[in-house]
Amino acid sequence: MNRLGVLLRTKNPSFPRRRESSFLIGLDSRLRGNDKFSGVQFKKYLSALFAMLFALASVQAVAYDHSSIHDSAMQAINVSALPLEGRETLNLIKQGGPFLYARDGVIFSNFENRLPRRQRGYYHEFTVKTPGIRNRGARRIVCGQPVECYYSADHYQTFRRIVE
Repeated sequence: MNRLGVLLRTKNPSFPRRRESSFLIGLDSRLRGNDKFSGVQFKKYLSALFAMLFALASVQAVAYDHSSIHDSAMQAINVSALPLEGRETLNLIKQGGPFLYARDGVIFSNFENRLPRRQRGYYHEFTVKTPGIRNRGARRIVCGQPVECYYSADHYQTFRRIVE
């Protein structure tokens, strides 16, 4: 008898037994109805679980669609009403730079859906300098392509569309 046959026939504690295989054996016996939790009950349980997950995903999709703000409903702000630093930042955006901060021009993901929904990479954010503050502050201008820009004075909590 070869060595493998001896290992398989004897109860050798050094022979590795994997947890995954015992889980799969248990799952298989449940699906076949060989366990105290019968196969039919288990299949009904799985069906109900998948139905609940599908319903949750559907509700999330509807909520996401309704939470997306439409451009026409957003308040507007005229360029002349922007703070001086905002107008300077807007001019730098139109010129293509140079920007004051290293993070200027990075992709703005719009996770909170406060701007109209667009594909990833559409929006880019730029810092509006705040006098008297050493860091970037809370003021931002977020622009999409072609140039449609929004101003936020409170770090993305609210936006106003910039109108020229």
